[in-house]
Amino acid sequence: MSVTWDSQILMLLTGIVGLLAVASLIGTILARRIGSDDGRAVVANLNARTKSWWVMTAVFVAALATGGVGSVVLFALLSFVALRELITLTPTRRADHRTLFWAFFVFVPVQYLLVYDAWYGLFAIFIPVYAFLFVPVRTALAGDTSDFLARTAKIQWGLMIAVYCVSHAPALLMLQIPGYEGQSAKLLLFLVVVVQLSDVLQYVFGKTVGRRRIVPALSPNKTWEGTIGGIASASLVGALLWWSTPFSPGAALLIALVINLAGFAGGLCMSAIKRDLGVKDFGTLIEGHGGVLDRIDSLCFAAPIFFHITRYFYT
Repeated sequence: MSVTWDSQILMLLTGIVGLLAVASLIGTILARRIGSDDGRAVVANLNARTKSWWVMTAVFVAALATGGVGSVVLFALLSFVALRELITLTPTRRADHRTLFWAFFVFVPVQYLLVYDAWYGLFAIFIPVYAFLFVPVRTALAGDTSDFLARTAKIQWGLMIAVYCVSHAPALLMLQIPGYEGQSAKLLLFLVVVVQLSDVLQYVFGKTVGRRRIVPALSPNKTWEGTIGGIASASLVGALLWWSTPFSPGAALLIALVINLAGFAGGLCMSAIKRDLGVKDFGTLIEGHGGVLDRIDSLCFAAPIFFHITRYFYT
């Protein structure tokens, strides 16, 4: 698993840096001109998000620079922290501790070792089959039957969302596409840029022109105008980035639309979990964003869909 640096990757990274520079400039100008308290709060949040994006971009580029191993390690760490955030917010019992040990210190590293080894046959079923079956058995052996189904389902859900689904992002580097050998890092960039840009644009459109809320009780900040504007704009960006992928412009547009819709669904489901737990964010690690799981919630749903669409149609 290797990463080939070429002019297209450099162009993508230059575009990302340029976009962040423009966002920083706009944020600085708005902070000086907007006088209302509500307006200042929105701008302050946007500026905090932009600063965090500078840091996250630097970390992501550093991971790519080390090759496939750096990308796998980065996403493994993200999965570990995201799983920890989810488990921390939900009640556990002493009988769950040994099961959680296996979840964090066996299933997470093994899943990513399979990704690094490009062992698709086992990578694709390790957590959905073997971990899924192991978790309830190990919990049952502890002898505590109180809320057994809920406790085991929580750990299974956490492994699926925070580990299995997220691991499909670096797994893109294992794909061998005819005529596109050694260039799969650009697929990873395409996925991250398009999905994360969709999140940002949905937020911006929602704050500027959003009126009608989609599910007020679930996510009061998600509006039809913001969602449609953000998804449409980010999908158009995906179409414009077709030259960095093995997709045609039309296919890039369609695939970007699919993963953006998946990302929206991921954000909605993660919001449902937070509302159920009575919290605003999963954590506080990333300024302006909350926790790691708050930042990658859309990626959790988009990554496996993007991976399997690409693998099915292009390998």
